[in-house]
Amino acid sequence: MSYALTIEPLGQTIEIEEGQTILDAALRAGIYLPHACCHGLCATCKVQVADGEVEHGEASSFALMDFERDEGKCLACCAMPQSDLVIEAEIDEDPDAENLPVRDFEGVVTRIETLTPTIKGVWIRLDAPIRFQAGQYVNLELPGGIGSRAFSIASPPSANGEVELNIRIVPGGQGTTYVHEKMRAGERVRITGPYGRFFVKKSAHVPVLFMAGGSGLSSPRSMILDLLAEGFDRPITLVYGQRSRDELYYHDDFLALAEQHPNFRYVPALSHEPEASGWTGFRGFVHEAAKVAFDNDFRGHKAYLCGPPLMIEACISTLMQGRLFERDIYTEKFISAADAQQVRSPLFKAL
Repeated sequence: MSYALTIEPLGQTIEIEEGQTILDAALRAGIYLPHACCHGLCATCKVQVADGEVEHGEASSFALMDFERDEGKCLACCAMPQSDLVIEAEIDEDPDAENLPVRDFEGVVTRIETLTPTIKGVWIRLDAPIRFQAGQYVNLELPGGIGSRAFSIASPPSANGEVELNIRIVPGGQGTTYVHEKMRAGERVRITGPYGRFFVKKSAHVPVLFMAGGSGLSSPRSMILDLLAEGFDRPITLVYGQRSRDELYYHDDFLALAEQHPNFRYVPALSHEPEASGWTGFRGFVHEAAKVAFDNDFRGHKAYLCGPPLMIEACISTLMQGRLFERDIYTEKFISAADAQQVRSPLFKAL
């Protein structure tokens, strides 16, 4: 059974299946609704039900309080229709957004490589090519009741028919443990996507700064390769941090790109590299390396941040001290249920 879902202020009506969430129906129709955790915990996807009835699903009583339910509000990531619906959502039009519909894809794992002691590269050849914007992510379905996990696409959109995922093992994490210990080349898999509102604001045509840590390199790598491939002519800087040299993956590739493209600068930083190792690059954290590289003046840039929450916090603080403010700072928005309580910085409203 299906219902009609009308989304205001767009005035657009789409079909929504019984048991399907409002968010899933909208994304599959190519309509972006603001969201983050997708677990009913962060309240980013809160919308007003102007007409009709919904089942609230697993919405947290903290993210959606009882009085808000009485007022007709719901969380789009959890709410499912019980009748035709009209909702009112805050939808910002973005000239750089392609608003691509979410789809299900099947494919085969073609290879798995150890990129660092804690990060695996997984390449998946899809049965049908996926169209996405550099910086977006997909959900990877895992077997044995594990469910789906979100991973950024590390390859550029031009890598036709094959996507690369960089997956860091999380101690005790079922999904990442499966990928690192059991997944094999030749395995059939399913992904859903593309998801996310994280992409370069190309129309601004200003210098771009990427700040990344750990496996947070995935999205910036895709975005940088995409920008360079299409001849983006403004300065592009990547400041990338890891603890030690053996964790610094794609290091040689970025050095080569810096040699080939005069407008690309690569600043690697190691925070815990042994003093006797011979490392001649920056020693310290990402935000410290960026502060030195830019002489604490980030004006005129747009900055894109990917990495652990503490890194993001430090980078936001440093950027603001260097006179770059909220309108020009973007962070990757997908988060796990475990991270849902950490989505908001006291310094910065997530974009």
